[in-house]
Amino acid sequence: MTLVSIITPSYNQAAYLEVAIRSVLGQDHPQIEYLIIDGGSTDGSVEIIKKYADRLAWWVSEPDSGQADAINKGFVRTHGEIVAWLNSDDYYLPDAISDAVTAFSLYPDTMMIHGDALAVDEQGRTINRLSGRQLSLEDLLCFQIINQPAVFVRRSAWEKAGKLDASLHFLLDHQFWIRLASMGSIRHIPQYWAAARFHAAAKNRARALDFGSEATRILVWAGQDPVLAPILANVSHRARASAQRFNARYYLDGGRAWQALKSWTHAFWLHPPTALARMNLLISSILMLTGMSVLRERILINRRARLSAGDKT
Repeated sequence: MTLVSIITPSYNQAAYLEVAIRSVLGQDHPQIEYLIIDGGSTDGSVEIIKKYADRLAWWVSEPDSGQADAINKGFVRTHGEIVAWLNSDDYYLPDAISDAVTAFSLYPDTMMIHGDALAVDEQGRTINRLSGRQLSLEDLLCFQIINQPAVFVRRSAWEKAGKLDASLHFLLDHQFWIRLASMGSIRHIPQYWAAARFHAAAKNRARALDFGSEATRILVWAGQDPVLAPILANVSHRARASAQRFNARYYLDGGRAWQALKSWTHAFWLHPPTALARMNLLISSILMLTGMSVLRERILINRRARLSAGDKT
């Protein structure tokens, strides 16, 4: 039976931590090794962890240097043939781990698999469906995003790729996927395996403006890598446009409509198809700049209501 190791990095996420823990411990796969790496929380998280301590392979609560450092710390204590991390504000859907194990058995040469995810709010209500697709290395260099909570990696691949880059705090996962894809195959499985929670304190909301700078850093890093540099050169305009489009999305999340519009326009001049694929960013920027952001909010609310109703049927 395949042992699967799950690492949960956490810091002051008591509001959501127990849901994440229960989603792992409630999986039907019989061989799960679960580790929780807490960064020295002061919000009651440790008390929650202690409730489940007898079912954990290892846990610790001590200061660290961030998410990547916590995950690296956990990985060296794992033993599973398959490894994943689940952030403490996300959670697995039923049967996710057993389905992932089955997928690896069907594709023995695949280094990493990734499924689909639900985007949920603070109360766990579905606000979007994050469907992935099969991605190439070129796609990843152009910031086509993988649903991190629905990712599982072979241990041998993780060991070959090495540690997560602890200097990255927002796109540490994406840079890791690029490294894995540069060494072998990754595969999308069209199944919903996880829920990614969107809330005010999440990094993608609270520190939205910091994401773009790491996208630029990743392009510089890839351009200096002897394996990645020639591949990046083949998609240079698309990659740089994608980074600008990525900036536009997070500028919007940070309430910076003018900067979002400028980034989208820059993306358009670099590679029009990349910008036009996300016309919603242009429209949302214009609505915010013209004081009509309430219309955008109504559209989002109506979409979330339809998705939540669909979950109940």
